[in-house]
Amino acid sequence: MISKATSKFIKMSPQKARLVIDMIRGKDVSEALMTLKFANKRATGEIEKVVKSAVANATQKSENIDVDDLFIETAFINEGPRMKRVRPAPMGRAYRIQRRTAHITIELGEKK
Repeated sequence: MISKATSKFIKMSPQKARLVIDMIRGKDVSEALMTLKFANKRATGEIEKVVKSAVANATQKSENIDVDDLFIETAFINEGPRMKRVRPAPMGRAYRIQRRTAHITIELGEKK
């Protein structure tokens, strides 16, 4: 692991965001950013920010690292806390809805 970046409490479903993470796991950073740019999913914006942050962390850690040699070594999304909300229902009842949050973690490695 060369560098790591984490974004927490993102307002999105972890299940839907994992579909996007599965597309970029193991790819080069430039290829992953291109995939995220053209994927038609809501989660791509937040995941792209975390990938760019991990690249910035790697270059900040040591300046002699070539960005073209970096690849996404580990990428996963954990479930964060759920926000419980109430939705009005017929006949004075109330339905409970849950707004899900996610924690995104991306670790970069260097090709040998």
